[in-house]
Amino acid sequence: MTINREAGRAKRALVTGVSSGIGEAIAQRLLADGWLVVGLSRSKPVFEAGGLTHKAVDLSDRAALAAVLSEVEPLDAIVHAAGILRVGRLGELDPENGREMWRLHVDAAEQIVEALVPSLPDGARIVLLGSRTAAGSPGRAQYAATKAAVVGMARSFAIELAPRQITVNVVAPGATDTPMLRDPRRASVAPKMPPIGRLVKPEEIAATTAFLLSEGAASITGQQIIVCGGASL
Repeated sequence: MTINREAGRAKRALVTGVSSGIGEAIAQRLLADGWLVVGLSRSKPVFEAGGLTHKAVDLSDRAALAAVLSEVEPLDAIVHAAGILRVGRLGELDPENGREMWRLHVDAAEQIVEALVPSLPDGARIVLLGSRTAAGSPGRAQYAATKAAVVGMARSFAIELAPRQITVNVVAPGATDTPMLRDPRRASVAPKMPPIGRLVKPEEIAATTAFLLSEGAASITGQQIIVCGGASL
């Protein structure tokens, strides 16, 4: 059991996007490690576990998210894993896709941290899910722009929160075996197989996230950890 020594209780993490993919894997890993998890997603997770409290919410709805955040009990960690991918090459870009991804990846993360950071204890952890694509990729300009913004935002938060020993980091996966990767709306831009010969596993992203929430990662902050199976080499 992961215990908050000061409060004498199990540590509690907020995880978004727990109904599938990376968010689901992170929630399951933290639960297995003894954390209590408050999971946010529109759909109820398919898995059931003691220690999980699910709150149904559309993260793109600012008012609905604010209402849920106002009810969240004290936390030790925030993990914003919810995400979507919309693709399009120059000449075919849909501004609505860009707005939708900005709201979920950047604005929702900002809203969550802004609302909850005052009540976080010193030494708390924040992890935002980015993407290796933040460095740029054909057909993914809007997506890359939002994920690059996540890195800049996380580093800025990290500088502000360092005096409280609250760490803020970005975990940036490469092509990962999730439902999002198989979304028909991204069929025009196929993922590339990493040099290791397989896609990254959601459980591997969850393991990296769990480490950043551990005591051993207390001095890691403002960093982007790329997990891509060698794709960035």
